[in-house]
Amino acid sequence: MHLARLRLRDFRNYAKLDAEFVPGFHLFLGRNAQGKTNILEAIYLLATLRSFRGVGGGQMIRHGAKGYFAGGTVVGAGEHEIKAYWSPHERQLTLNARPVRKLSEYLGTLRAVVFCTEDLQLVKGAPRIRRRFLDLLLAQTRPGYLSLLLRYTQALRSRNALLKQSVADDAQLDGFTRGLVELGNELMSARRELVPRISPLARLAHRRVSQDSEDLKLEYRPCIKADFLLELRQSRGRERVLRTTLLGPHRDDVELMLDDRAAAQFTSEGQKRTIALALKMAQAEYLSGIHGTPPVLLIDDVMGELDAQRRAGLVPLLQQAHRAGGQVFMTCTEENWPRELGREIIRWEVNSGSLTAVAPGAVAPIPKMPGQGAQGE
Repeated sequence: MHLARLRLRDFRNYAKLDAEFVPGFHLFLGRNAQGKTNILEAIYLLATLRSFRGVGGGQMIRHGAKGYFAGGTVVGAGEHEIKAYWSPHERQLTLNARPVRKLSEYLGTLRAVVFCTEDLQLVKGAPRIRRRFLDLLLAQTRPGYLSLLLRYTQALRSRNALLKQSVADDAQLDGFTRGLVELGNELMSARRELVPRISPLARLAHRRVSQDSEDLKLEYRPCIKADFLLELRQSRGRERVLRTTLLGPHRDDVELMLDDRAAAQFTSEGQKRTIALALKMAQAEYLSGIHGTPPVLLIDDVMGELDAQRRAGLVPLLQQAHRAGGQVFMTCTEENWPRELGREIIRWEVNSGSLTAVAPGAVAPIPKMPGQGAQGE
């Protein structure tokens, strides 16, 4: 699978972008705030319909424009054309010229894994970030999971709406509770199966990056201890007071343990970065194993934040993707691009919202700009 073409209109700082990409390793070189990360964001948007920066559609519209367009051609088992338009008043998504009615029919058209600064939140952020990590992986590998998750979310909203009423009808609440329990048990079962499968992958990835210095484990921590229905009934008094559903898979977590200690509390920033990197490497390897082909890898200036040891641990994954005919997109400045990857790199210059291919052997003219921030990047 690879992204063959990318088209952007009024997306971030790109008034217009039309680019063609072959499989292989693509390096976007440029100063800060030129638009390198925006290209990765657009590719990830086509894969997941969301930004890895955690922002809404309004923040991705170019200043002064009414809306943005992002489109692409994905080549895998077949060829697929994606077109997405977003404005505050209109949203359109088509796949092969047909409107997408169900997200479950769309996700998987382009599979991508992003490595970025925001990944640190996987370790030190709220449980919902780790739940989202599991849910995205399951949506990309388990048929029907996304539909199940959406139905659970709707059932949860309906039950919460009933609890917010001044006098909630017990019979009606029991009906919503039974539906929530049925869907929730399926969600927890899927997550319970997934975590033991990706934990060994994350452990091996972490050992490669940390040079066997520490041991990483993932443990699923469901909110429900034994019987979902019974525990909900026991918590009903508190629910009526707080007017919300207090138990269920919407409150699950994944505990990250480094040498049997909680990673969020007992690790340095460098160790947290290594753990986050290992989780993303495990995600990529799991997708490769399930689908037989590597996902598109999006790497946002991660190399510049890693020491030589950790860089060396990541390089084999990138080389493996390259050998399998996959595709890697990486952003760098001229000062920190990964020369250990060799010469088989397709280089692009990014400058003020324009993208230009750099001829093989040429040097992209990227002057160093000390002190320039990353706003608009």
